[in-house]
Amino acid sequence: MSSLDDVLSTVHERVTPTADERRRLSATADRLIARAEKAIDDRDLAADVLQVGSTARGTWLAGDRDIDLFVRFPPDLPREDLETHGLAIGHDVLPEGHQEYAEHPYVKGEVDGFDVDCVPCYRVDSATDIRSAVDRTPFHTQYLDARIDDELAGDVRVFKRFLKGIGAYGSDLKTRGFSGYLAELLVVEYGGLKPLLEAAADWSTPVEFDPEDHGTTTFDDPLVVIDPTDPDRNVAAVCAAENVARLQHYARELLADPDLALFFPPDREPLSVDAVRERLADRATTPLAIGFETPDIVDDQLYPQLDKSLAGIESGLENHGFEVFRSARLVGDDGGTALLLVELSTAELPAVERHEGPPVSVREHATGFYETYVDDESCVGPFLDGDRYVVERPREWTDAAAYLDSDAIFEVGLGVHVESALEDGYDLLVGSEAVAELVDTLGACLTDYLDPRP
Repeated sequence: MSSLDDVLSTVHERVTPTADERRRLSATADRLIARAEKAIDDRDLAADVLQVGSTARGTWLAGDRDIDLFVRFPPDLPREDLETHGLAIGHDVLPEGHQEYAEHPYVKGEVDGFDVDCVPCYRVDSATDIRSAVDRTPFHTQYLDARIDDELAGDVRVFKRFLKGIGAYGSDLKTRGFSGYLAELLVVEYGGLKPLLEAAADWSTPVEFDPEDHGTTTFDDPLVVIDPTDPDRNVAAVCAAENVARLQHYARELLADPDLALFFPPDREPLSVDAVRERLADRATTPLAIGFETPDIVDDQLYPQLDKSLAGIESGLENHGFEVFRSARLVGDDGGTALLLVELSTAELPAVERHEGPPVSVREHATGFYETYVDDESCVGPFLDGDRYVVERPREWTDAAAYLDSDAIFEVGLGVHVESALEDGYDLLVGSEAVAELVDTLGACLTDYLDPRP
């Protein structure tokens, strides 16, 4: 069995950029900054340019290829002008780049094998004066530059690799994990990786940190790290409770049995069609899946809409008496196919359902309930069960597949782009045989679903 120090040392060697990597990144960044400064001078603008992010702070991992440049404009510049000038400068810096959109447009491109973002923002006096979310980023770099030395930078890189290995790295809305900035703040808070892992293994949520003792705002999240540059922001707000628990689980595992595989997990072998079919059949549930073409939107729009749509479908099924055992939203390896999968404990229900009224002693409501059903020949009752009126009425839906194959699916809360995709047409897959046929496009996702890990 390897010691923890041996494992961490090996990871450190593998994730630390070489001197050649550093030189190449620095040379490329310097050249891009010079382009940006020339573009600013050519337009006679009161702007400057900064390199931000992990490559600016020296906490990037070997093999990472990201350079983030922020072009800062005076705060009195109208938003429209910031976007116009920012895009013009971005295209000068990245002539073959393309426009993308976060809170406002920016230019993204590739230079010498590096992925480069050129983002306009406002040069405000403090992070509390921001006019857009990206205005905070330069303050993050400034704050951490003053606190991260070479030793802590090494620990940050190892911690980021650990988070990647366990599937908890990234603040995108697909992952809802730990951002790079959050990882850096936690390492700084504990003064190193080992004390962070030891503490995380014993966390009792909610866990709260306030590095600069702002003490002005409270948050209802499992992990709270008050942004040291902005007291009204929880850096960990996007981090799902599941990912906080995931860090705790694997921190305990690493401390108990240090293993490089936690940092560099091997690729999982996808289950075969036969294996998926057999596993689903052995569960004796009824899997139902709605398959459709993935909407052409960015992931940070797509995954919240998939989550909302899946929750809406679950709610619709359960409101009609169908018990959802487990569910998942899956997107194919090629990104072209999306699936909303629900496993039901039972997919068929009796033709009648029990409907309880209020206690008879609650006169006004009880009388209203009784009068609603007393002349309804389709119902049995009203009759008394204990102190309540009860009726047995025809069930609206007795077959879950029929429900999902009807227009009733559009009455639940669906994401707007998902709803449009379903209106264009969807496939309803019923049973283990039908779902297993999706292995070619959803093999990895189905494997994770049928063989889940913490």
